Amino acid sequence: MKRKWYAMPYLVWLILFSVVPLVFVGYFAFTTKSGDWTLANVQKIMQPMYLSVLGESIVIALECTVICLLVGYPTAYFLASKELSTSQALVVLILVPMWMNFLLRTYAMMSLLETNGVINSLLDAIGLPKMQLIGTKAAVVMGMVYNYLPFMILPIYTTLKKIDDGVLEAAQDLGANAWQTFFRVTLPLSIPGMISGWTMVFLPSVTTFAITTMLGSGKVYLVGDMIEDFFINMNNKNVGSAISLILMVLILVSIGMLRKVDPDGEGGGLM
Repeated sequence: MKRKWYAMPYLVWLILFSVVPLVFVGYFAFTTKSGDWTLANVQKIMQPMYLSVLGESIVIALECTVICLLVGYPTAYFLASKELSTSQALVVLILVPMWMNFLLRTYAMMSLLETNGVINSLLDAIGLPKMQLIGTKAAVVMGMVYNYLPFMILPIYTTLKKIDDGVLEAAQDLGANAWQTFFRVTLPLSIPGMISGWTMVFLPSVTTFAITTMLGSGKVYLVGDMIEDFFINMNNKNVGSAISLILMVLILVSIGMLRKVDPDGEGGGLM
């Protein structure tokens, strides 16, 4: 039996649950409810109201991604330290929250941020006024960072672990101090992991809707919520598909950037 036949189950799965849905999305995006071909769906989402929602989604996703990068890189650098013998155990601790259901993790954030939650209870206990956290953009960003931070840490950690010690020693032998070695050797070599982590955080952030529903309390409206409204509440899968198509273009652009910066996949995945 040829090896290619071993891939047949996955190929069938890919066609049924990835290719076919994408074909339907493309079909509905350029048709009316009666099945006639049209560009009205795409033209409709070019209206300022819908573009502002898309722009707000991209801005919030970028904020989440930048925060994850600023927090995730030092964490990954610390974990990849050659002197740290417990790095594998710490990596497992980072992975543990990911073993939980996504909604359960978001509910945990709600218990922290709600009016009578843990944070406000601590503020009240020390005599400080309570803060309105739930229903704000800050709460949505915090929820995104909490859920997606491991997707930034682990690719960077994988890339840093692959850096040859000899390269770092050569830089030191040539007179580079610790900061020069980091900025001229370590940081450039870790760019593939940073790009991989950026993509893995930005894409789910820009398309999320569960986090905005639970932590935004309907006050933060992003493109994921808009797609949900068109499909479920308005029963208009044509415009919903057109918006989804725009997001797919963004995803393809991001993947193209990743492939250009990291053509050999050195950024790694989750491990």
